[in-house]
Amino acid sequence: MNPSSNACKTTQTHKTTSQRLSITRQTHLTSVLEAYIRNARLINSTTAKPKPLIILTPKQISHVQASVICSKKVGYQLKIRSGGHDYEGISYISDHPFFLLDMFNLRSVQVDVKNESAWVQTGATLGELYYTIWQNSKAHGFPAGVCPTVAVGGHFSGGGYGNMLRKYGLAVDNVLDAQIVDVNGKLLDRKSMGEDLFWAIRGGGGASFGVIISYKIKLVLVPEIVTVFKVERYIEEDATDVAHKWQFVAPKTDNDLFMRMLLQPVTSKTKKKEKTIRVSIYAFYLGNADALVSLLGKEFPELGLKKENCNETSWIQSVVWWANSINITSPKDLLDRNLNSANFLKRKSDYVQTPISKDGLNWIFQRMIELGKTGLVFNAYGGRMNEIPATDAPFPHRAGNLFKIQYSVNWQQAGSTAENEYLTQIRKLYSYMTPFVSKNPRSAFLNYRDLDIGVMESGKNSYEEGSVYGFKYFKGNFDRLVKAKTAVDPENFFRNEQSIPTLPSKA
Repeated sequence: MNPSSNACKTTQTHKTTSQRLSITRQTHLTSVLEAYIRNARLINSTTAKPKPLIILTPKQISHVQASVICSKKVGYQLKIRSGGHDYEGISYISDHPFFLLDMFNLRSVQVDVKNESAWVQTGATLGELYYTIWQNSKAHGFPAGVCPTVAVGGHFSGGGYGNMLRKYGLAVDNVLDAQIVDVNGKLLDRKSMGEDLFWAIRGGGGASFGVIISYKIKLVLVPEIVTVFKVERYIEEDATDVAHKWQFVAPKTDNDLFMRMLLQPVTSKTKKKEKTIRVSIYAFYLGNADALVSLLGKEFPELGLKKENCNETSWIQSVVWWANSINITSPKDLLDRNLNSANFLKRKSDYVQTPISKDGLNWIFQRMIELGKTGLVFNAYGGRMNEIPATDAPFPHRAGNLFKIQYSVNWQQAGSTAENEYLTQIRKLYSYMTPFVSKNPRSAFLNYRDLDIGVMESGKNSYEEGSVYGFKYFKGNFDRLVKAKTAVDPENFFRNEQSIPTLPSKA
């Protein structure tokens, strides 16, 4: 699998002629770049950064190997993009001239039902993975995310969670093997890369270590019938009581049940000119509606769940339901990559280890109403997440965490005025939440990328700078990631604004 030496000559030519690209070629480069940009803030805003000099779109592994060797030889940074859902866009933007390795053509999914496993390339989307599993087996699924256009590469390498995490853990807890092209252009599998590197790319962010080609995953069993529901409450009803009780039930209930809670400032249904908070609970249960209604009738009577609130369906139809889009109404729609569909957005994250009191919730609700638009998403942990040691993978947020918070704000208006307004909103809410969340460090989730919590200065390789965000994302696992990085990429070729640094060189 040695790449052709001609590729380097081609790359050299690109370097010397990149400034003379024709309008047609520049337009094509822009269209390819923007097809997989999911955050419009990184295209049209005052914070938009320079575009790549060239975009490499490999169709086979040897193309990836050549891209790594030649980018390194000509001295350009190589950024790697799988699906473009990085919230801060660091897979496709940079302050310095760079090449973009776009993995969207490497999207094969090979399912082995007999061995209950599958090989999936990192350019495949979750929708493509789920659809292909379903085509091969109605009894299997996989515990990854609910957004079907997210690609495997970034999702898995950053941890990857979905609505079966309390039953089966994270996506990376179900990875059996992997293929990666290292800094020397060599293709490695689990055996040849060694356990330290294999550990690192199961939640430590693959782009710090090489180009991940594919993962071998363990499929999980799903019943013939699963149940989903959505229930809403408002402050003027009993939303505070429901939100408070959710914290005690969702992380401790049956492992077959996952409940996500959304807190959103909205216009009141009864007082049209006033703002209120809507509490929405979305649930997924590996079982039928009767069992679910009985379970929550005992554990969560405040919710008042009835069978008519529930939807009994197949696992693949539950994937469609959770995708929560008018464009996705059948399993086949999961194959739609929905290109050129960027929204203006900002996300942040936190972890909660102690339930928030009713007074605390009411105080938070009032701050959210004052701010105007930023919402919170509470994702329950517990179950299998409590059983897996914090050191088993780089993702450290296991036992002791009740739930994870995602801060979420979207807007429609282009321009710096709107951008500054909404960025200020979400940052203020994050500040307000300080008393209620984890401390020392204030933990964060890598896949909810947030450059506010620390950045590696462009062109630098600083353990000190990297540790600022590194300990928030990885806690005690950060230093092991640094050692793995130093061993496989000592010159820090694979880098980005929040990559893993190497160990400081000894004088």
